[in-house]
Amino acid sequence: MFLSNLSNTNFPACTVQYVIIVFLYSSLITDPVVVPADGYMSEVHKLCKKHNVLLIADEVQTGLGRTGYRLAVDHDGCKPDIVVLGKALSGGVLPVSAVLASNEVMLTLKPGEHGSTYGGNPMACKVATAALEVLRDEKLSENSIERGEQLRGGLSALLDSTCIESVRGRGLLNAIVIDQPKGGYGDQGKAYEVCLAMKENGLLAKPTHGNIIRFAPPLTMTKEQIDMCLGIIEKSVRQVG
Repeated sequence: MFLSNLSNTNFPACTVQYVIIVFLYSSLITDPVVVPADGYMSEVHKLCKKHNVLLIADEVQTGLGRTGYRLAVDHDGCKPDIVVLGKALSGGVLPVSAVLASNEVMLTLKPGEHGSTYGGNPMACKVATAALEVLRDEKLSENSIERGEQLRGGLSALLDSTCIESVRGRGLLNAIVIDQPKGGYGDQGKAYEVCLAMKENGLLAKPTHGNIIRFAPPLTMTKEQIDMCLGIIEKSVRQVG
């Protein structure tokens, strides 16, 4: 359900204080990297509260420092009813995921209504705790902001002289749009050709929709490494033309 539809919709109350319909929203559309306008998530949250709808933030890819905040929704000061985490939660060591919610939401589940074969694995939980400590102690969210600004600044400098049409992103989740019409999710267009050139020049990146290239480097990137990446990207886009 889209925000424009939700504002004109009235939902009935239910016995657990939340309606069955759930508003599910990923904080940033992670593959084409479409960044919502400032304040968007806080406005979504207000509408969800008004209409008695749970707001679930899918932070599997955008959470834990990727966008420069502990969670991407923190950019708007939004506190969802439920947050879904994974991937970066273990620093890539073990497959770990988590669902965070208030007691009001979580305790609607009664004993026997939900189960998980590997849920609560002690080693996985310890690894996740260590990964969160690294994010905090090494200030990786702050580094994501600084290096992201450096990356977008370098890419923006190529806008008028290469096939790059636009640059977008937040923190270290970024994308460039190449000068050709947008295609479908798996289409191989000019963006794919640029990615092949970058591979030969020493940099791996993911193309999508034929004209978009996504850049999501490690949160530990240094200034010198970002400069090196920018050099490879420039060389590659100029090769493809």
